[in-house]
Amino acid sequence: MGTGRLLPDGHIGRMAVLKEWRGRGVGAGLLRALMKEGEKCGFRELVLAAQVQAMPFYEKAGFNAEGEVFDEAGIPHRNMVWRIP
Repeated sequence: MGTGRLLPDGHIGRMAVLKEWRGRGVGAGLLRALMKEGEKCGFRELVLAAQVQAMPFYEKAGFNAEGEVFDEAGIPHRNMVWRIP
């Protein structure tokens, strides 16, 4: 249905959900699981590169945009950070 990874440096990467499963909470569940794991690992913050069109999804989860928009594989992205309370 979906995938995501938490790298040893606190970056979240490769978040993806199959098209037919989007809008059904799969991505939100994956992101919450990655965030919880990041907390357990003792990170102070988690960072990801969000596609600009997906930024509202990450903002809803508590991530904040930082820096300028940049191109990755022909798609505009922006770095986002979640500072763990």
